[in-house]
Amino acid sequence: MYKSATMAINTSIEQLPNTRGDTIRKLKAIGIGTFWDLLNYFPFRYDNFSLLSPIDKVQFGEVATIKGTLTDFKNVYLKNGRKIQKGVVTDETGKIDVVWFNQPYLYRILRPGMQVSFAGPVKGFRNTLSLEPMEYDILKTPDSVPIHTGRLVPVYPEKLGLSSRLLREKIFRVLAQIEEGLIEFTAKDMFPEVIVNFNHLVSELDAYRNIQFPKDFASAKSARERLAFEELFTIQLSSALVKKEWQKEKVGNLFEVMKFEKNLQEFIGGLPFKLTNAQMKVTEEILTDLKRPIPMNRFLEGDVGSGKTVVAAIAAYLSFLNGYQTLLMAPTEILALQHYQTISILFKKFPIKIAIQTSSNKITSDKKAKTIDNYDIVIGTHALIQKKINFGKIGLVVIDEQHRFGVKQRSLLKEKGMNPHLLTMTATPIPRTIALTLYGELDLSIIDEMPKGRQPIKTYFVPREKRPSGYQWIKKQITELGVQVFIICPLIEESDIETMKSVKAAAKEFERLQKDIFPEFKLALLHGRLKSKGKERVMDEFRERKYDILVATSVVEVGIDVPNATIMIIEGADRFGMAQLHQLRGRVGRGSKQSYCLLYSDTQNAATLERLAVFSRTYNGIKVAEYDFKMRGPGDIYGTTQHGYMSLKVASLSDFKLIEASKKAADYFISTFAIDTYPEIKKRVNEYRVRQISRD
Repeated sequence: MYKSATMAINTSIEQLPNTRGDTIRKLKAIGIGTFWDLLNYFPFRYDNFSLLSPIDKVQFGEVATIKGTLTDFKNVYLKNGRKIQKGVVTDETGKIDVVWFNQPYLYRILRPGMQVSFAGPVKGFRNTLSLEPMEYDILKTPDSVPIHTGRLVPVYPEKLGLSSRLLREKIFRVLAQIEEGLIEFTAKDMFPEVIVNFNHLVSELDAYRNIQFPKDFASAKSARERLAFEELFTIQLSSALVKKEWQKEKVGNLFEVMKFEKNLQEFIGGLPFKLTNAQMKVTEEILTDLKRPIPMNRFLEGDVGSGKTVVAAIAAYLSFLNGYQTLLMAPTEILALQHYQTISILFKKFPIKIAIQTSSNKITSDKKAKTIDNYDIVIGTHALIQKKINFGKIGLVVIDEQHRFGVKQRSLLKEKGMNPHLLTMTATPIPRTIALTLYGELDLSIIDEMPKGRQPIKTYFVPREKRPSGYQWIKKQITELGVQVFIICPLIEESDIETMKSVKAAAKEFERLQKDIFPEFKLALLHGRLKSKGKERVMDEFRERKYDILVATSVVEVGIDVPNATIMIIEGADRFGMAQLHQLRGRVGRGSKQSYCLLYSDTQNAATLERLAVFSRTYNGIKVAEYDFKMRGPGDIYGTTQHGYMSLKVASLSDFKLIEASKKAADYFISTFAIDTYPEIKKRVNEYRVRQISRD
């Protein structure tokens, strides 16, 4: 894409003129090592200083840019010791005072006689107008082009003390040198012309010009769309290439399906419930994959309680019939134990040996033993990929809540079984378009139907004044119907942080509820700081109805199945995203009884109240997720520690339309062109893959 010239676009940032060594060090520390990196440091908003006004035309309340001569500048000392910096700017139409508060360093920079441009709000005092500059430019001549005023001015993430002003100046200088031909940025587009024209993309150089220093908001929007398209296209193409490579692989242990069709039908027919049409559909998709000599790589998405585990069990049974092992990996011990109990019940009448392997539950009790060949299904956490553990003939690997694991960890697990079939599952509601982006290398199956007999969970927002009557209603439900209750709090202990003091802490709330609200009932406390054995004991005892109420943090978000629990209270509901609220709500409604979810919050924020209202009347997980994506972005998919999984510079996973367009373009490209003939595209795909591996 780029040709050698006076300087290449990938020239080291050390070649930036008039830049101190300390600034170079800071730029490198935030990932800016070349001119190209600098151009790819994008603003997150723009200050609109584009209204350029003669001094005699400025009006009170507007944000304007004025240009002229600084005819006076001085420090004014106030009685309280503070300083005001006051100047006078004159143009051919008049003069106006410019005023700063407590910025004495300006006295070393601004001098009377300078040509200046100031931008900021116009204020008034005693019928006299003045300007309070937010930005300024010192102009060499009256016709000089300003950088910080008189335009849409980019504002950047400020890290390590690097100000937007400094970043703006450096980026402006690089773009100016490109215009002057001192830095090479060729006009040739990275994309085939047909993709550019079909998607109405501006040129790449125009995109970089207008995302950094746009002519207007429309130009900024077009630039952002072009660069977002590039970013999403790179991700989509990388996934498509991985998928194409996987399709060349041969499965380590071949499955026979037709031979065992009768056994599978007997197993399905013997289940204590009838599979839904959606479960039957995805089961057929999985069995079709298992017939092939290439490894299955399927992503199974299903709402909480939709029955993904039984579908995975059918695949595991086929693996057993073929004489192979199945590994099932979950992100937490609680979820692993839940799967162990569920799978054990499903195969109670079958000669299938099931084991569990976590950090606190070891199946290799003999320290000399290195294999676990005697088990047909092994369930566990990341302990399953420890190098010291050797497995037998692995035919199938199932990973639940797959988005919590990286590509590298999945690869390590696959390597245990000589290229087995892979089924990954999640209950996190993800819009189809987003799922195809996040997991584009996998085939997608969705269970979009709930088992018969499941009633929608009635969800209500409970204002503070109605809490006492709510507690009385809960007491009646426990006493008369014998049901159990979850009470979820956002924190474990009360916070000293001022903004968090109103958030209910699980430990403190447990004490209050036990003493003041529900003294006649048995309560238990569950949170992430408990040791594994402690969590397991609390959950087992709650499941056995030794407790009426479980006070917990969001540690119960996934994998907890207590059919007798029919009431969920979520304290501080405003602090959870809608996808996480939906996950929590899914802990009730597991049986045939009517279940309820009560949202408690003291928030008065109108937008938050609207969000909770939408959640209260929306039961479909995908619809919940689509609304959450539009309002909050994709953070909930990953949780607080997972934002780095897909770090997007300019694109948004909320832009469904652009995601669809970029996917179609990637599919068209891979079917029509050879990537080797487009070196810039190949380079960016390789760079993206390296970033993904380094994150894992």
